[in-house]
Amino acid sequence: MPASDPFAKKSFFPTLAVLLMSLLPTVFTVARAQTVSPVEYNADQLVKMAVVGRIAEARLGNPPYRVGADGSIRVVPATGSITFNFRTGDSAVNLAGDHVEPAVTLYNPGSTNDRSSGESRGFNVLSCIGNSVRVLTGDAQGEWGYVIGKHGGSEHVMVDFKDPAVMERMTPGDRMQVYAHGVGMELLNAGDVKAMSMSPHLMEALTAAGMGITPGGKLRIGVALEVPAKIMGSGLGQSHAYSGDYDIQLFDQQVVEKYRLDQLRFGDIVAIIDADHSYGRIFRTGAVTIGVITHSGSIIAGHGPGVTTLFTSASGNIETVIDPRANLKYLLLE
Repeated sequence: MPASDPFAKKSFFPTLAVLLMSLLPTVFTVARAQTVSPVEYNADQLVKMAVVGRIAEARLGNPPYRVGADGSIRVVPATGSITFNFRTGDSAVNLAGDHVEPAVTLYNPGSTNDRSSGESRGFNVLSCIGNSVRVLTGDAQGEWGYVIGKHGGSEHVMVDFKDPAVMERMTPGDRMQVYAHGVGMELLNAGDVKAMSMSPHLMEALTAAGMGITPGGKLRIGVALEVPAKIMGSGLGQSHAYSGDYDIQLFDQQVVEKYRLDQLRFGDIVAIIDADHSYGRIFRTGAVTIGVITHSGSIIAGHGPGVTTLFTSASGNIETVIDPRANLKYLLLE
């Protein structure tokens, strides 16, 4: 090919390089537009308190059968105790259990030995996801962990540890102190987004993972999966969402496959689309709620993996980004 040929290959690459260089300002402008600013909240006003729980015994009814939505009957492990082999980051669906709580389950029986007592409610409401927990008694005394979930009805608080070997030294009845910090949090630059059961420590971890406020004023957050509010079950009808959880029903196979809900893990940060938890848990078109998976699936009608609320917006002022690492395992335990 003659050197004077305007289409000679040797002239193409410099031209391409010039073109790419001309596009760089646009690329950088787009990148800047995608950046977020930190979430601002009333950090200096938040009260830190000590609340105490003890490791719960495993619980089953009499008879111990679980009757499934399909009429099946099973006897499997359920709530309470120390769950050694299903922890944060493990499947919340693929296990032979029903309402299983990951890692270590705590509760406070209160002065009246009643789970509906003021002390029990205080323990559950004031404990926030990501709060530090110190072991007070037993062979693991002095070890530290984190709150990873809350379970309604049983009024349980779940705790996990960076080193799983710590749990081998624990016994039901051992006492732990939660450094309760986060209740009363108000977001200052996120529109109508409300925070619930959110600790400052988890806020920092989520921020480091990319959470923040977009130039348009939305809270952008990474989530492992999105869940349609139409399949949410047990826990609806409560007057608030500051304690406990509510359940994702997994009985419709088409929905499970469409949203990949068989991949749910303990500790997953998930978005519930068309759910508003501002003053109780309700269906509201356009609303978005962010929560964390706190107990396993269930065969019982209306039940399934439990979600504890972290953020909610009645107007949908939350923007989600799918992130497989949106899990407490990576946010708190690594």
